[in-house]
Amino acid sequence: MRTIAFLIFPLLFISCSVFRAPSITPKTEFRGIWIATVANIDWPKNANDLTDKKKADFIRILDFYQNLNFNAAIVQIRTAGDALYPSQRSPWSKYLTGKQGEPPSDFESPLQWMIQETHKRGMEFHAWLNPYRATVDLDTLSLSKQHDFYQHPEWMVKYGKKYYYNPGLPEVRKKFDSIIAELVQNYEIDAIHFDDYFYPYKIKDEVFNDSLTFEQFGLPDQTLGDWRRSNVDSLVKNVHQTIKRHKPWVQFGISPFGVWKNKGTDPKGSDTKAGQTTFEDLYADPLLWTEQGWLDYLAPQVYWSMDYAPASHRIITEWWETNAKGGNLYIGNGTYKIKNNADKAWNRRNEIPKQLRLARGLGKIDGNIFFSAKSLMGQHERVTNTLKRKFYRFPAHNPVGLVVSKREIALPGIASYRKHNKTLELCVSHSDTVPRFLNLYRSKSNFKSGDAVMVEKKYLPEGEQDMCLEINSLRVPAGITISDAFGNESEVLVVETQGNN
Repeated sequence: MRTIAFLIFPLLFISCSVFRAPSITPKTEFRGIWIATVANIDWPKNANDLTDKKKADFIRILDFYQNLNFNAAIVQIRTAGDALYPSQRSPWSKYLTGKQGEPPSDFESPLQWMIQETHKRGMEFHAWLNPYRATVDLDTLSLSKQHDFYQHPEWMVKYGKKYYYNPGLPEVRKKFDSIIAELVQNYEIDAIHFDDYFYPYKIKDEVFNDSLTFEQFGLPDQTLGDWRRSNVDSLVKNVHQTIKRHKPWVQFGISPFGVWKNKGTDPKGSDTKAGQTTFEDLYADPLLWTEQGWLDYLAPQVYWSMDYAPASHRIITEWWETNAKGGNLYIGNGTYKIKNNADKAWNRRNEIPKQLRLARGLGKIDGNIFFSAKSLMGQHERVTNTLKRKFYRFPAHNPVGLVVSKREIALPGIASYRKHNKTLELCVSHSDTVPRFLNLYRSKSNFKSGDAVMVEKKYLPEGEQDMCLEINSLRVPAGITISDAFGNESEVLVVETQGNN
């Protein structure tokens, strides 16, 4: 029997200058999936499912997207004044337990568990919250007595068939700040995430009754619209400050409605004819938020097909790429429309690939997010195969936020290694205090040639300084690095194999 000799040694150069991913996969790219819990869209499938089934279903989502080399799960943990985690400020969500305010009987820390399972798969966990929606309907009898509808009825505004928090009240913003602080301080999340719901989408002949609040808090020279936008601006600014005060590396991202303004109402707007816009109807100004540095990333929901006449995905994506200043820019893609929309473009399997190709071809777009998790699972296999083969063949680093801290990352050490057939089990130790990922690279020739690609990422939880991984195919050299939450990366530790079986 012939043996393999292992030579494990550091290669003394900075990895980011060495590992040049092939053009098929960018070295750094955000690949996110929205996991919606409201109305049990994605998870749990049924609030009354047994805990084991809930866990298995969540893992099935993660495994599916890990196989596609996605690197972020954006999980909805607050749908309407509730929480999918134990909270002193919000009642348990009925979408998790079946009845609002009722704790799960054998699932005490669902958020902690979801974060751990997401991190096990080398993916970031972004906690997705809806700040202003208080209820999903008018059935207030089903609400917990701990819900703000009962605790603070003066905060509520009825509009259409829902209740909303009044964004003009300082007490509402203060309450939401405390919710964010509770999450950031107690959970190892990677980001806080909001979607497109600020002031509600307008309903014909309905009035959002905040006139008394405007009279009390509005400035003499403000219009109602400007005042409403200033309220949302204050929320965004305050949340940004709250996050960074506790953990500067935790990111803050928002996914607004895709059209800021139509060109017909503002020359600076996009050449679209959207029925509502984020600036004029939802009273949200994401361009201001990025200019002010309040967001680490912006992810407009561009859910239309490439050449859809009223709102072309191509036109809107190019508009955001030109106009969004500061922070990372991701594009939200409507995979839920594949073969499920009146626009026949969605019947073609190359619609999403064309959108991804457009994003990669533009210089300032840093990734994509798909809505929603169930849209590709168990269906559209030809689309999924194209994504894996042509776009997401290899893993990619996650983009980092606006807070930059240049730090030296110590070279990882080898705690132990063990060979079994053609597999090497390698345990790595590190001493970094804010680690994020253990990165495994492979090179067909050597790491000086620049042909190395990242083939695996493992999340390094805070406080854990050891991590094991398996390296297959020992004939190909492997390189290991540690990267931190600010995007700094260690030098590479090369695992070189010699000899034959």
